[in-house]
Amino acid sequence: MTWTVKLFAVKERGRLPLTILGLVAAAFLLNSCEGLGGISPIFPTPVSPNGKDIYDMYVVISIPAIIVFIGVEAALLWVVLRYRRAKQPADYRPPQIHGHQGLEIVWTAVPLIIVLAIAGYSFVVLQKNFQPVTNQDMEITVRGHQFGWDYVYADGFTVHQEGTLAGEVTPFVVPTHKLVRLVFEGTDVIHSWWVPAISGKTDAVPGYSNYSWLKIDQEGTWKGECAELCGVGHSQMQIIVQAMDQAKYDQWVKQQVAAAHASPAPPSAKPSTSPSP
Repeated sequence: MTWTVKLFAVKERGRLPLTILGLVAAAFLLNSCEGLGGISPIFPTPVSPNGKDIYDMYVVISIPAIIVFIGVEAALLWVVLRYRRAKQPADYRPPQIHGHQGLEIVWTAVPLIIVLAIAGYSFVVLQKNFQPVTNQDMEITVRGHQFGWDYVYADGFTVHQEGTLAGEVTPFVVPTHKLVRLVFEGTDVIHSWWVPAISGKTDAVPGYSNYSWLKIDQEGTWKGECAELCGVGHSQMQIIVQAMDQAKYDQWVKQQVAAAHASPAPPSAKPSTSPSP
């Protein structure tokens, strides 16, 4: 039995570098998925104030989570090394602290305080970023369907962002330095609009409107995807948001309006084949 345990320990130590190598490789492969229609698992630099709020909340919550994780793992390691059976007599029993009122109060109160603080902070941030703003410069309705997005502009046209994995989808275009209110609706099942650099996940629910907003102060293109499992084509529901300055945006709007109002060409008249009288 002793030799079996030692052999197992040696094997486990040998597997540790392989495990770490495997995790690094998995992270690399996930990061490379961005070019295949997905998004990077690494949190991107936020470009909208609400995206910045979500990013800051992510960092603030991560700090106590990491501290708790390190503390628990350190305590576990200390117990394993300090009280391992190989170093103790056969009938040894570690000191028992069950019923220690002070310790039980501490390890009940501290996690409760941490969780309540995280919940309160998260509630404030989410209420700020997912309520309908009233001082918007423009409003766009985002409708999710199987499997793509429709962006309805007040100028009288709609951008159809049909899902695909064969290439990039049609971009959703907004002007820079403008507060854009987003109204989310679902036409069939629940979808979730998510562009990590811009905002948090917002559900598009049939028969119900959800709200978010964005304000991007730099030109560029940012990628996202549907974050709600919505059917067999869920993975195709890419999102591309493109921000351009006001002059370029106005020119783009003119092109979209002209295309939306262009009437189809009338069918050509066919010459009569009837015999002349």
